[in-house]
Amino acid sequence: MRATVIHGPKDIRVEEVADPRIELPGDAVVRVTHACVCGSDLWAYRGVAARQPGQRIGHEFVGVVEQVGAGVGGLRPGDRVLAPFVWSDGTCAYCADGLHTSCPQGGFWGEVGSDGGQGEAVRVPFADGTLVRLPDDVDDALMPAVLALSDVMSTGHHAALAAGARPGATVAVVGDGAVGLCGVLAAHRLGAERIIVLGRHADRTAVARTFGAVDVVAERGEAAVGAVRELTGGQGAHAVLEAVGTEESMRTAISVARDGGAVGFVGVPHGGSAGVDLGQMFNRNVALRGGVAPARAYIPELLADVLAGRLDPSPVFDLTVRLDEVPAAYAAMDERRALKALIAF
Repeated sequence: MRATVIHGPKDIRVEEVADPRIELPGDAVVRVTHACVCGSDLWAYRGVAARQPGQRIGHEFVGVVEQVGAGVGGLRPGDRVLAPFVWSDGTCAYCADGLHTSCPQGGFWGEVGSDGGQGEAVRVPFADGTLVRLPDDVDDALMPAVLALSDVMSTGHHAALAAGARPGATVAVVGDGAVGLCGVLAAHRLGAERIIVLGRHADRTAVARTFGAVDVVAERGEAAVGAVRELTGGQGAHAVLEAVGTEESMRTAISVARDGGAVGFVGVPHGGSAGVDLGQMFNRNVALRGGVAPARAYIPELLADVLAGRLDPSPVFDLTVRLDEVPAAYAAMDERRALKALIAF
């Protein structure tokens, strides 16, 4: 079969690899129908995150079950399924607490020795605990919205919950990538009264407005902090979603939070921790929560809203490619000619 592999910075290839097979009783083999490229994949593409030459890549996919191991009880061949970006056993104490990303037997697609989501098929460990079965009659037109739940929508939701987005709150979102935009949508879904997005790309902030943002701040650094303060009568935002992961973005997020507010951070850190000003947080009672989103815990609730037509994160996909075109999709996202690329098989 064919799959996307990375050989080094800016070197993404689609190559022939071994077909996945059942290795353990809890495994399933899933034929991928939809996948996508994540902003976090770009850190490997740019050489910031280390990868072994020839390592698989991609962690978001929807597909159809082709085979199941003898220990799989909740799935059968032909089922359409959604995979969160982390596999988990579904039975440990962490999974029971809804923190599937800390499952001792869990892992991330594309790790060394595992299949990546940007390929024709994937071996899924702990299939019963990992995969979410979709209704038999789900409309194909909903697949982009469903796919977004595998990572970016669940991650935006995690940030909104961590920050305490709620009815009546003012929310600021730092970052206009796919996760930040989904954070806007998540805050709006949770009833936020006013949403301010900090972003500099007009096409992306336009999506943010359709998702519920009221104000756009294009400045950075102290200028951005001043703009948010001015918009909020000098107080700042009750809830701040940090969706970038740099020192500057974290410093901005903490600074635009209202006294007694909270920052929900989900941007993968890649700039150190100097942006965490503990003195400012202490003096102003600003809380900091977040981390890797336990998408498996959130998907059932979010999926119900997608299927009912109440939630549609699909506008984050602005480029659709076939598998052979995935290297070009990486280049388009890296050069900001695309926000998020959907791979249709």
